[in-house]
Amino acid sequence: MSTRVSKEGTAATGGSRALRRVLEQRELSIFLVVLLVAVFLNFASRNFLNPANLNALALGLSFNAITAIGMTILLISGGFDLSVGATLALAGAVAGFAMTKLGANWGEAILLGLLTGAAVGLVNGLIIAKVGVNPLITTLGISQVARGVVFLLTSGLGIPNLPDIFNKIAQGKLFGLQFPIYFMLILVILGEVLLRRWRFFRQSYFIGGNERSARLSGINVDRVKILNYMLMGILAAVTGLLLTARLGTASVSAGLGVELQVIAACVIGGASLSGGEGSVVGSLLGVILMALILNGLNLLGINPYWQTIVVGGVLVLTASADALSRRRGTSK
Repeated sequence: MSTRVSKEGTAATGGSRALRRVLEQRELSIFLVVLLVAVFLNFASRNFLNPANLNALALGLSFNAITAIGMTILLISGGFDLSVGATLALAGAVAGFAMTKLGANWGEAILLGLLTGAAVGLVNGLIIAKVGVNPLITTLGISQVARGVVFLLTSGLGIPNLPDIFNKIAQGKLFGLQFPIYFMLILVILGEVLLRRWRFFRQSYFIGGNERSARLSGINVDRVKILNYMLMGILAAVTGLLLTARLGTASVSAGLGVELQVIAACVIGGASLSGGEGSVVGSLLGVILMALILNGLNLLGINPYWQTIVVGGVLVLTASADALSRRRGTSK
């Protein structure tokens, strides 16, 4: 009898350990939460599974998901960027200004927009890596500069009536889905593969985990940081160009508040504000979860001003959970 009880206890213990190991996989846990939220919204609103709503949901989250790829890599390396919203607006404004004022064709305008994003990232990276200024101060200051340039280029009114051939890069469809969704899927897959397989991006984990040890082991920390910020700038520019093409106008308000949404989504997905942890797939799931929550607020007719409160609250809660988790891990 005692042997039977012992075996049952051992089996129960083994089962609980297996369940705990499954739940400790952050991506799977977030996926289950996403699934639960989707099921809830399906019951709470009959419009949730409407094809038009699902299309709008996928299109809306695709912009944040592209930006989240770069933010994930920055968070893993121990940094972050508060200038992404202004950078994407600036890239769109530069492209719009080039096409409407300078007579550039759509290809040249896109190239100028991407170079603008890379330049903003380069400035951020150099100031942070070489001068040693805190990422918060650096990217916040650059954000104000970039946003100011946007107002100068657009005279504070935006740049409308962009060429149709440019607008098609975001307004065109394939199999019923608009192009930004495909851009997002391709970049997410590419980002996940490179982050897991390419040695250069793997170095970000070591830098975020212990920068001093990374330097002593021969990693060129400054170069990795600078290139990471440049990549962030380029991805923000891609987002800005797609958003500009989607709207058909370079908006002065593009990207307002997007940095907090993206950081919150990345932290939800497993990226740590202390560095050394995260994945592109996890961040994508975080973006999807945030999009579902905001979409649910709209479907349920809740005051849209609550969205800002929800984003801020989620960021604080996830950051607190991350800090408590790290503290618990250190105490063990």
